[in-house]
Amino acid sequence: MDLRPVLYIIGIFLCTLACFMAIPLLVDFYWKQGAWEAFAFSMGLSAFCGVLFILANKQKEIKISGRQAFVLTALSWVVLCFFSALPFWIGMDGLGFTNAVFESVSGLTTTGSTIMTGLDSLPRGILMWRALLQWLGGVGIIVMAISILPFLRIGGMQLFRLESSQSEKVMPRVAELASYIIYIYIGLSALCALCYYLVGMKPFDAIAHSMTTISTGGFSTHDTSFSGYSGYGPEVIAMVFMVLGCFPFVLFIKCVIGDWGIVFRDQQTRGFLTIVLVSSLIMIFYLIFKLDKVSINIIVEAMFTTTSMLTGTGFTDTNYMTWGGFAVGFLLFNGFIGGCAGSTACGIKIFRFQILYEVAKTQLKQLIYPNGVFTVSYNDQPLSVQIAAAVMAYFFVFIVSFVLFSIALLACELDLTTALSGSITSLSNIGAGLGPVIGPTGSFLPLPDTAKWIMIVGMMLGRLEFFPLLVFLMPQFWRA
Repeated sequence: MDLRPVLYIIGIFLCTLACFMAIPLLVDFYWKQGAWEAFAFSMGLSAFCGVLFILANKQKEIKISGRQAFVLTALSWVVLCFFSALPFWIGMDGLGFTNAVFESVSGLTTTGSTIMTGLDSLPRGILMWRALLQWLGGVGIIVMAISILPFLRIGGMQLFRLESSQSEKVMPRVAELASYIIYIYIGLSALCALCYYLVGMKPFDAIAHSMTTISTGGFSTHDTSFSGYSGYGPEVIAMVFMVLGCFPFVLFIKCVIGDWGIVFRDQQTRGFLTIVLVSSLIMIFYLIFKLDKVSINIIVEAMFTTTSMLTGTGFTDTNYMTWGGFAVGFLLFNGFIGGCAGSTACGIKIFRFQILYEVAKTQLKQLIYPNGVFTVSYNDQPLSVQIAAAVMAYFFVFIVSFVLFSIALLACELDLTTALSGSITSLSNIGAGLGPVIGPTGSFLPLPDTAKWIMIVGMMLGRLEFFPLLVFLMPQFWRA
């Protein structure tokens, strides 16, 4: 396999990462907090390696085959995660390599699990870098979802593949679409930051939280997350933009050109909004019944926590562990669902549940009418057998991975609650776990290093939709 095109593109990614390191460098230099030297070294090393890859693998024309696309997808994320860990490893005394990689992987995969405590006393550059990693990971996931996963037929994503009468026109369309999405992503982030500022957040907090909200990442600049802000303005703004971050960004382009009705015509967004509304109402009525009182505080906390967990963001404004077993379990399993395909959201994705429901409904009809002919459709379009099979294969791999990762974490001598929720939170990229260790008031820092590396692999598998990494385990992949 010719790896030169792959290494050339990774070199471009490393140079881009180095450019973004200049932002926390300048922030930390302005606040004079001492971490700017770590960013300067990391920036120089990333740029050096990036330029080296570019010069050593430069070609007249870059063409990527299917096998090379798998290698590029996996290798680029692994390389970027390790290089983005350098500022944490170098700039924070006593953090350690494992913790630095865990934080960077959690950031770029927009998981939101953190090993850092005492956020209020950390250098501003470190806090900005955490937010930037989630912001970059969010837009990277969107671009990957529209350009790579559909063409690799990953987990039914070929349903969203761009069609063209001539195959050579597909990639220019993808590049144009990606540029539009980046503009919209920047615009939504700026609007979110402005809204946060208008409801009372300081400029630095508003910018950092806007990046981790629209990317549905969940990193905060304070240990108390959203519970430290007065009033309900920040929570309301966060709910709106967390939901927007879970919409397919391709639909935003259609909205910009005037087709606003597409959001409500699309089966996936309708299903997502319905789940958000129904789940929030269930949690509101449950808390009202449990606490035997009604207040605006209960309603906002229930809606905010439900939206945060369902979107996989992981922001908190209260300790939901005190809500009882039903609420905790309901919130955690909501994180399984996630948002829409082509968004920054994590989880299994809405469209897969919808397709699985349509397949099950068709099977029931076939039992009642054995001689009948039924077609599985989605968004008023017939589904091919290959797409339905890919979706069912994804569900199978997800469940098996959940069982195996839970057993692996239990082997690290973690308690059952921590192991099960740790497996869910890493594979679904939710961020928040259960129990006193990794719950809403805890941290992933006390976990043994072995458990952290298991969760690192889980976060990468879940964010890349499993198959781009699992394909390397197949001997057939390596044969000429």
